[in-house]
Amino acid sequence: MRGNEKGLSVFALGGINEIGKNMYVIQYEEDIVIVDCGGKFPDESLLGIDLIIPDITYLEKNQEKIRALIVTHGHEDHIGGIPYLLKKLNIPIYATRFTLGLIELKLVEHRLMGDSQLNLIDSNSQIELGKISVSFFKVSHSIPDCLGIVFETPEGVVVHTGDFKFDLTPENDRISDIHKMAAIGDKGVLALISESTNAERPGLTPSESMVGSHMEEAFSRASGKVIISTFASNVNRIQQVVRAAINTNRKLALLGRTMVNVVSVAIERGYLMVPEGMLIEPNEIESFSPEKVAILCTGSQGEPLAALSRLSTGSYRDATIYPGDTVILAASPIPGNEKDVSRIIDNLFQLGANVIYGSGSSTGMHVSGHGYQEDLKLMLALIKPTYFIPIHGEFRMLHHHRQLAEAVGVEKGNTFIIKNGDVVDFEHGIARQTRSIPAGDTYIDGISVGDVGEVVLRDRRQLSEDGMVVIVLTLSKTEGRIIQGPDTITRGFVYVKNSEDLLKEINNLVKKTVQDLQSENNRQWSVIKQNIKKTLGQFISNQTKRRPMILPIIIEI
Repeated sequence: MRGNEKGLSVFALGGINEIGKNMYVIQYEEDIVIVDCGGKFPDESLLGIDLIIPDITYLEKNQEKIRALIVTHGHEDHIGGIPYLLKKLNIPIYATRFTLGLIELKLVEHRLMGDSQLNLIDSNSQIELGKISVSFFKVSHSIPDCLGIVFETPEGVVVHTGDFKFDLTPENDRISDIHKMAAIGDKGVLALISESTNAERPGLTPSESMVGSHMEEAFSRASGKVIISTFASNVNRIQQVVRAAINTNRKLALLGRTMVNVVSVAIERGYLMVPEGMLIEPNEIESFSPEKVAILCTGSQGEPLAALSRLSTGSYRDATIYPGDTVILAASPIPGNEKDVSRIIDNLFQLGANVIYGSGSSTGMHVSGHGYQEDLKLMLALIKPTYFIPIHGEFRMLHHHRQLAEAVGVEKGNTFIIKNGDVVDFEHGIARQTRSIPAGDTYIDGISVGDVGEVVLRDRRQLSEDGMVVIVLTLSKTEGRIIQGPDTITRGFVYVKNSEDLLKEINNLVKKTVQDLQSENNRQWSVIKQNIKKTLGQFISNQTKRRPMILPIIIEI
């Protein structure tokens, strides 16, 4: 696992062929700079896993070379892994004011604030990290204070876009630094690393400003309460909710810990303007007339424990959805979440609510924060890179982004679609991809980091699908004969009262297996257990077509 000690290297430890747990690395000789450290929420196949973060084995083995972690923006898939990284590597972090606020919330929760090295940057900052000079430019996205990054090295310039779109009428008036991007491109760029989330979608991404008028119209038509769910990090969208509530004379309640925390940071740091006295506590909702209240909550992605899910089942203590209330889902489902979102929408209709949902184009309640094809082409045209590395997307998105790059002038063969861990080396202006480093997933389960691997997950899947059978045996220490048992205990396998004959056969088979081994004078516990598991496994599979986990327990007296 050698480093590239002669030139410049670019690689990803997360964020390639996926949307989530972003982590990218720029290395020039003995200097390493990390970009982002995100977390990804597990799918239903990862039983019991709370979060997925990148494997940082390479960084741990080269920690003396790491100069900084630079964070492009504050979304969970870019900052969610930071507390776990800092527990292994105490390195300086550079981020903008709002992003630092969100990072601080996580570090306080993990009790890491005291030892953390947090550094404030903005689009005009310039920092020296060994032989790598770093500068920045503003980009528009669905969260405040987003940056693209410029790495100047003796080998050439590398540009990382962060997540972006070109919004000429943004809600927060922070227009992308288009002139600065053009100037960077005019000086010459060796490689562009650019996000690919919407590379399949033609046209330009709609402006966030279009959402405001649609939202205010929905608020005006609503006769009861308005409940609106969106990403807590979308402060621009939250500002539009606040404006619609002001213009329709409604108080605003916040539901969901993440929503409360993010709004607090945004207000404190000047990114969200809320009139004094407008926010009310959840327990005050029922004391106002329905037409005087709006509720802003988490749960737009169907998360089972989020506020919207609990509202849809009538299990939220301080608020209830009544017939005639209006519920707005101001976010599109992330791929994989459609089923959970549909379940909530069905529940809301059963409660008699007027539900506004669907793609942003059909309702006007959501626009993407990621650039469509024309946005991506504009970035490529401004930066004019010699080499191009698409990131942040599934393989088909990376493929489409490569085609876009070639359409605007990047030479065929100068685009690298890589996997996590693949290294692109640059030496004397020539790029090659010939090596890889360790990369993969690290699973977070409660306070456990990395202890849950494929073996544990396989056991959990087996337990969830076929249950388990526990065999308890008491053996004589001197003679090896059975003193008591076998007793069979099952969980999630069969209903005991209806399966007494099967359990008797299991007990008889265990008894015979032990007696056979005794006749061979074999009293080793490991051998007895192995034979019980093998014999029972075959028998149960033949009888039931199931494969439960079999746990023999031997007590010797």
